[in-house]
Amino acid sequence: MDFKGFDQPGGSAAGGTRSVKVMIAGGFGTGKTTMVRSVSDIKPLTTEETLTQASAADDHLIGVADKTQTTVSLDFGKIGINDELVLYLFGTPGQERFWFLWNGLFKGALGAIVLVDTRRLASSFRAIEEMERQDVPFVIALNVFPDSKHHPIDEIRDALDIPPHTPIVSCDARDRASSRDVLIALIRHLKERSAVAMEPR
Repeated sequence: MDFKGFDQPGGSAAGGTRSVKVMIAGGFGTGKTTMVRSVSDIKPLTTEETLTQASAADDHLIGVADKTQTTVSLDFGKIGINDELVLYLFGTPGQERFWFLWNGLFKGALGAIVLVDTRRLASSFRAIEEMERQDVPFVIALNVFPDSKHHPIDEIRDALDIPPHTPIVSCDARDRASSRDVLIALIRHLKERSAVAMEPR
């Protein structure tokens, strides 16, 4: 895949490698930390804390009853797509009480992945709204959990009210290759948007 001339802020790093900030967002328990861990070339920075009874009123575990930890600030990882492009990955916290951190995290981001659990579509509504509010290009990644039911992409698109030009892909956030494919889908989407924006009017 050719990334020459890829439009992104921050310029080139040493050796001509371009670096891009990418957000990984989504609702509580959709797999954001798992994706960063699975795909990062370096040991990722995570800020997970153990869920306790004290947070039970805030952290609604419907559909994720086995979840024992939660991100309270951010996750950070890094992956080299090829010799030309390095992605810096920033995972957002999913719980509503930490959403105030999102504005700072999104500064300088070129694009985002919104992870969706098809068993709990509503948990990712807020993340999608935030992408649209901040005008951050994004792709939807359907994280396939073991007990997820299959739904046609068109039904998911309608349920999430996602426009036709926004890609929707399936993935397993635990799998490095699958997570990398989602990142590549995002880069392709960004390149297509850039090409359209440069077309003469």
